[in-house]
Amino acid sequence: MLEQGTGVDSVAGTRAAKQPIIDVDVHEMFGSLRDLAPYLEEPWRGRVDIADGGGGPPSFPYAYPQIAGVARAEATTPDGRPAGSDFGLMREQLLDSYNIERAILAGGFYPTEMQTQPEFATALAAAYNDWMIENWLDRDERLLGSVCVAAQDPRAAAREIDRVGAHERVVQVMLPTIAHDVLGREFYHPVYEAAVRNGLVVAFHQGNTSGTATGQPPYYIEWHTALAQSWQSQLVGLISHGVFDKFPELGVVLVEGGWTWVPSLMWRFDYNHRSVRREVPWVKRLPSEYIRDNVRATTQPMEYPENPDDLYKMFELIGSEDFLVFSTDYPHWDFDDPDRVFPKSFPKELRRKILYDNAREFYGL
Repeated sequence: MLEQGTGVDSVAGTRAAKQPIIDVDVHEMFGSLRDLAPYLEEPWRGRVDIADGGGGPPSFPYAYPQIAGVARAEATTPDGRPAGSDFGLMREQLLDSYNIERAILAGGFYPTEMQTQPEFATALAAAYNDWMIENWLDRDERLLGSVCVAAQDPRAAAREIDRVGAHERVVQVMLPTIAHDVLGREFYHPVYEAAVRNGLVVAFHQGNTSGTATGQPPYYIEWHTALAQSWQSQLVGLISHGVFDKFPELGVVLVEGGWTWVPSLMWRFDYNHRSVRREVPWVKRLPSEYIRDNVRATTQPMEYPENPDDLYKMFELIGSEDFLVFSTDYPHWDFDDPDRVFPKSFPKELRRKILYDNAREFYGL
């Protein structure tokens, strides 16, 4: 392990060194489904206005708890479009305000959540990808893209990954942590096969239908606090269904799901594997080994214990300083400023790895 930090102010230290940053969770947004209409053919184009009027993709089930919804107030646009939909604001507030060398777009539209009309979901995913490339990737070389898919039709999703994955600045496939199925099941394996075939990481991010062990509880604070259960469930499913045994080169990033829960999950999972592994004989290694080798987690949201040394000890418990990659979650209300996010217990070398090196190596940038 690296020697512990000396208490030097992380703001001054980061800015003085002009630390380059790779941000792996930046949300570009469209105004409405109507923005996708030019990228759709019939019969799908004619359905957009109907879907946008209330019969389309899932919407967020909670009244927003912050003054600007789930966004930073300054990221909202004067004309009322969603935060994250204005490239100029993103460039000013994020790309140019910090030394962002690469920003990976994570979107905010996940057709995998649609439990009806899979053909429509597949068409919307393809339209979104074309919209994202034209309106975002083509505007700034610092931006990297994610393939939007509708995983309820895995073979169609694989074809979309093959179509879009050839773009030189597309680096990952985006999946939501749905609550209605385990995405590790063999049914979904064509998605992972296509990701590996194209050299792409697969990222899991919360969506509007992501739930807790009790579904979607009454209050946002309950949902937001317990939501890490959805990433845990999908991660356990990936390992238990042999995804990493079948695709050993696959890299998975857990985006915006927290990370301090990882040590206890590793302990419990390893214990159960030793006890009942006959049920899943295709899982050849301890679950903790797959997690260290094939899985990364984003920094945001960063939990802050009263003693910052406790947070630093998490790296020793996980067994790797390569496990974290940096994210701001722009433009959301819990945005993490890269100059202020790390406690003083994190030494300078570790901050550099998290801000830049870990993502560069894992994504092969």
